[in-house]
Formats: sequence, structure tokens, C-alpha cells
Amino acid sequence: MTELTVQTRCGALKGTAGHGVRTWKSIPYAKPPVGELRFKAPEPPVPWDGVKNADSFGPVCPQPADLLSMSFSGDVPPQSEDCLYLNVFAPDSEGGKRPVMVWIHGGAFFLGAGSEPTYDASALAADGDVIVVTLNYRLGPFGFLHLFSIDDTYPGNIGMLDQIAALRWVKDNISAFGGDPDNVTVFGESAGGMSIASLMAMPDAKGLFHKAILESGASQTMTADVAKEITTAFIQEAGTDQLQELSVNDILKTADKLRNTIDQSIFHLLFQPAIDPATLPAEPAKAIADGAAEGIPMIIGTNRDEAYLFFTPDTDIHSEKKQQEYLLYHLGENSAKLAADLYPHSLTGQIDMMTDLKFWRPAVAFAQEQSQYAPVWMYRFDWHGETPPFHKAVHALELPFVFGNFDSLKKTLKEPLSEDVKQLSKLIQSAWIAFAKTGKPDTDQLHWPQYETGSRETIIFNTSVSTESDPDSAKRRILFQA
Repeated sequence: MTELTVQTRCGALKGTAGHGVRTWKSIPYAKPPVGELRFKAPEPPVPWDGVKNADSFGPVCPQPADLLSMSFSGDVPPQSEDCLYLNVFAPDSEGGKRPVMVWIHGGAFFLGAGSEPTYDASALAADGDVIVVTLNYRLGPFGFLHLFSIDDTYPGNIGMLDQIAALRWVKDNISAFGGDPDNVTVFGESAGGMSIASLMAMPDAKGLFHKAILESGASQTMTADVAKEITTAFIQEAGTDQLQELSVNDILKTADKLRNTIDQSIFHLLFQPAIDPATLPAEPAKAIADGAAEGIPMIIGTNRDEAYLFFTPDTDIHSEKKQQEYLLYHLGENSAKLAADLYPHSLTGQIDMMTDLKFWRPAVAFAQEQSQYAPVWMYRFDWHGETPPFHKAVHALELPFVFGNFDSLKKTLKEPLSEDVKQLSKLIQSAWIAFAKTGKPDTDQLHWPQYETGSRETIIFNTSVSTESDPDSAKRRILFQA
């Protein structure tokens, strides 16, 4: 077994070993953002004396407990504003200058944690001989209530600034764990993928990572005007502009009330990154089109039936007028008229519209723009089981395949996993790891052609893996007026 005590810039850490990896948990990458630091940019962590035990996960950002328990198999982990911690998984073997993979979790920017069981990176680190970092960042009103929109003494996008602070910590410290700070891949799903899209457009993140994997999330932001509307409504709902003085519970309750009064619809997020001249000066898709992430290779993709996760057979169907408004908002007048026939006024039509407009179309747009400046590989995840909601290739279903953690999926499916499922997981893991190591996802078992706007070749991950040129091309042409 290799050394468990490492020396970081702030002090010594003692980790634990097991399952072929060494882990260090609850490593502070910033000062606790409490008191006067609430709603402020993260500050560097405070050094400590002696050896800090890093054997258990730190608190997660405050969020609705009922939803949080679903991610932790019924348990509710400790929550606190003091949540800016990360975790390191390293192979339990000698070695240095290993590729680094930094995971950014999803959860619509108001849920989740890097310590969720699904994100246990033991198998990924051990089997792939890579260093994996998972992290927490401020969520909901703590990270994405954009006070800068009404008071310029506050910074914008503090949840994103947390992620940048974590990446700076990786750059400064990961070599102590055997990682290569000059070979860092960020990967994330849903809000994590959307975060990475923003990071690719943020000047302060430049040089902190070298490759990117975006799963079921691409460019997703709000304008400064919308940020101001939401912030003003939040203050009115709270009944005070002295938000520093509110308790954590009061802030969460205010956010819950706001979600019930503001029409978020299935296409909008109340909390998400906002356009801000100082931190995120342009919408990510536009920034990428202008070369903001030149030289950053990228894997990007979606699941075939993303939106089925968010609906039940009893879900209300929006009015035809509302549906037309959604199409107009996302596509503009010309494409909205052409696209109307794609989505009949039914629950299935509503689900398909969300899948396409929230996930697939943004991913295609991001892929085609970034492919002008760096190699891009695109996928679609089609695998599904037999038991609802996993009888469709729904949002987040690829996560167990990426991390190799199937416990929660097996409980839901109530059926043993076939050998084909295990092999698909190994194939996906191997591609992600190869990309982290070399900048290309090709392996001995998988030839994955680059995504180019002429052919638009896309890997289809299912029980059997195939390549399709320009999947759903007729629909794509309508949605892009091409």
C-alpha cells in the first residue's frame, strides 16, 4: 500500500485505503462561505497545523431534504453552508503524473453533492489508473441568486466561481496525490455539463482544464435582466433585503415559495448561471462559436429519452398556446412554425419537446461550434431496462455506466444486470478514460469517429454499439433551419 498522508499547500492530510484506491475526503478548497462571506466569491482555504484526517465526506450545500434523500438511498447527509469541500480518489499503487478527472455533479443547480453514492469514483480510479476528484459547490440561492444584478458590490455566478476555485486547488495540489496538473479533464452531467459549458466560456477558468466531457447538458444561462427579476422577486418574498441575516432555513423556504410563484416551466431553471460582464461575459454557445475554448477537445452527448424522467402519466399537458410560446422562445419565429408539427399536443409531444429543446438541440449546437476549434466526439445513450422509469433511456441513466456503480439501478430494475450491461459500462468507462489520458476516446474495442458538421457521426451506446451519421437529420434541419 502506498502512502496515505500527503502534504498539500495548506497542510497535511491523511486518507484511507480500500477497494484498490486511496481516498481523501472533505478537503477544504475555500474558506467556509458563512457569515460575511455568504453570497461572496470563494476565498482561499485557511492553512492548518498537524495532520488532518480526511476519512469522511463533508457537509453538502443546503437543499430540499426530501429530494436529497433520494440521491443518498433514503439517508439525509449533514447539510451546511460550510460545504466547499472536494474528494480525491487515487489508485492504491505507485505512480505519478496520472491524468486527472474532475467530476461536476448535476441537480438543476439546486440539488446534489459530489459525495452521492453514484459518484463513488473508486472503480473509475482503480480500473482506469487515473486520479478522480469530486466536489461540492454552492447551489440554489446560495450559489445562483445573482445579487450582482441589483448591487454591484456582489460578484456574479458564485456557484461557478466555487468550481473555478476547486479547479485552482487541483492545479496547485493534485501533484501531491500523483496527478498531473497539466492533464485535467472536467466531466459532468446535467447541471454539471451546463457548468462545464459555462467554464469553457469563462475567462477565469482558462488554463485550469484541458479536456471536457458534457453529459446531458450544454449551454444554459439566463440574461442579466432575468437574473434581476428573480433576485428582486426573491427579496420581496423574503420580506427583507438583509439576506445576510436570514437563517439557512429561511433562505430555503423563500426559494421554495419562489418556485411556486414564478413560472419556471419545464424549460427554465430558477437558479442557473447568468450573463455577467465580470465572470461570464457571453452566452456559452456564442462564446464557443467565437473560439473561447479553442484547443479544448470535447465529448458531448445526450440520452435518447431524457425528459421521460420528469413526467408521469398524470402530468398536466400544457396548453397549445403555452407550447407555441416555448417553441418561439427556444427557436425563434421561423423555426417555431416549422417545428410545431414535430410535437403534437399530447403528453408524449410535450416530453419529446423537452428532450429536444432542453438537451439534444443545445448539445448539437455546442458540438458543431466547438468542432471548428478542437476535436469533438458525440454520443447518444439508448440503453434502457424494462421497469419504469428506466424503461426509457432517461436523463441520468448513463451515470451508473460511467462510474460502474449499479446498486441503486439494480434496486429499481429488480432484475440482475446482464453481462451485456456490464460490458457496456466497461466500454463507456474505457472511452472516458482513454479521452482523459490521450485526448481521444478510441480504444481497442471502440472506434469513435470525430463529429464534423459534414457527416455528424455519432456513437449510439446500447447493448450493441453502433455509429450513425446525422441521427434524426430531418428533425435537426427543422430545429436549426438547415
